Amino acid sequence: MAGNSQRRNRRTASKKGAQVGSGGQRRRGLEGKGPTPPAEMRKGHVKQRAAQAKAKRAVTAQRRAAGGKGGKSASELVVGRNPVVEALRADIPATALYVQQYIDNDERVREALKLATERGIPLMEAPRPELDRMTNGINHQGLAMQIPPYDYAHPDDLTAAAADQDEDAMIVALDGVTDPRNLGAVVRSVAAFGGHGVVVPERRAAGMTAGAWKTSAGTAARVPVARATNLTRTLEAYQKAGLIVVGLAADGDVELTELEALDGPVVIVVGSEGKGLSRLVGETCDLRVRIPMPGGAAESLNAGVAAGVVLYEAARRRAQA
Repeated sequence: MAGNSQRRNRRTASKKGAQVGSGGQRRRGLEGKGPTPPAEMRKGHVKQRAAQAKAKRAVTAQRRAAGGKGGKSASELVVGRNPVVEALRADIPATALYVQQYIDNDERVREALKLATERGIPLMEAPRPELDRMTNGINHQGLAMQIPPYDYAHPDDLTAAAADQDEDAMIVALDGVTDPRNLGAVVRSVAAFGGHGVVVPERRAAGMTAGAWKTSAGTAARVPVARATNLTRTLEAYQKAGLIVVGLAADGDVELTELEALDGPVVIVVGSEGKGLSRLVGETCDLRVRIPMPGGAAESLNAGVAAGVVLYEAARRRAQA
């Protein structure tokens, strides 16, 4: 009898008692989790490993190239969801798109992943602390896109390109222009009016950043930008090669409509909006030219607008020749 009682007690003890409810966990587990991410974003997927390896090789190659060739700038990061999406829409070159692990997948993130995948840009998944380190604590919102170093041309390449096309060189040089958007606007005008390139100083000047690429509206892919170690010496070299150096100045001696030099090989030098041409560059110019402004409401034009006005006039005359 005692043995039977013990067996009954064991059977009773093994039975489950009252259970706590699931709290909706089973129901949530059945809910959809959104569209399947690209293979490059799936942890452990062979395509993700291949994309990460490709991106690392590209970054290593860029660093070596930047260290061994003075004509390249440093790589750059575009940070934040809206800036990254806008950069991808503008076809700005990129070597990798870094995406935070377990990111909140909103419309901008989905569009960034879609555009990057279509362009073949490697997708790199990274934990938040790593993205914080890469972006120096900037609010990256889980997205950061790496822009490769820009490969600057040599100033002589611009005149050589004009000679190859059997055309008179038309070059724009920027003196003290520090806003990348102005540089991008000048590049766009050079492309629109048949110029052969832009020259910028190596120091204290705007470079071909993501902002310049975006403002150029894609034309930076076909208009060379050269970097000059010393802008004054570069202009003197152009003069020796037969180009007329024309500086834009509010107090110029010649009005644009009277300038005959635009018909031949010319370098158009544009200064900063506030200070204009620097002293040495102004003294090097063959001519100082002013743009007539009948309205009189503005004392000066920004670099992008001023360059566009002169380039249009030059293109108009050359078309009539």
